[in-house]
Amino acid sequence: MKQKIYQIDAFTDSVFSGNPAAVCPLEQWLSDEILQKIAMENNLSETAFYVKQNNRYQIRWFTPTVEVDLCGHATLAAAFVLFNHENHQGNIVHFYSPRSGILTVIKQGELLTLNFPEDIFEPVELSGEITDCFDIKPRLAFKGKTDYLLVFDTEDEIRKITPAFDLISKLNARGVIVTARGSSVDFVSRFFAPQSGINEDPVTGSAHTTLTPYWAKELGKTELTAMQLSERKGYLQCKHTEDRIEISGQGKLYLTGEIFLD
Repeated sequence: MKQKIYQIDAFTDSVFSGNPAAVCPLEQWLSDEILQKIAMENNLSETAFYVKQNNRYQIRWFTPTVEVDLCGHATLAAAFVLFNHENHQGNIVHFYSPRSGILTVIKQGELLTLNFPEDIFEPVELSGEITDCFDIKPRLAFKGKTDYLLVFDTEDEIRKITPAFDLISKLNARGVIVTARGSSVDFVSRFFAPQSGINEDPVTGSAHTTLTPYWAKELGKTELTAMQLSERKGYLQCKHTEDRIEISGQGKLYLTGEIFLD
């Protein structure tokens, strides 16, 4: 059995930057064991799988070690594949995730805009369990549905921060977002998730469902620019609309291929 696979660099306008995601269009669902093995073999932060169901696509996302509730860059990558390589008609894709509900992606020229549910987060104590994870102490800490959000004072702190992956991996969370106000953009961030098999994710769309409402309130604006300060870097445009978040970026095709399954 042969399975088609694409690799897309998401949240970038050039290859070798942004966040690479694998995308596998399926005729029907394979077993969870096979899906996880494909993601592990790909060894990317995320592999997206989708199956067409009537006028929408059911989508799931796997890191090399676990299935996750939501992934922004791999959803953008899946939409890029549908719009550009899998003959999807129209300028909107309707996805459905059993874990995160209805998700849409709209195409406007080269720009793809994700529409995701807003994360709900609450302030938490700056315990030693949290502060010991980094060499710089955050100013504030919050806990969302899946991640911790730690707020720092400067972009330079985010750029230079040193994570202790062994300690982060022990936190009861998918991962940790670190953020600060930006100098050339509204805010910057990085994302660490060793407990999900990803020490540092290059660009994390789902983290911006937490970051966008936080910074929208802090800065008193609903439309924001963002940069994720990983080595590959990623650039995002974010909009806060009631209880939804719009996250926009571009994608670039890196490769197409086939997986050979016994």
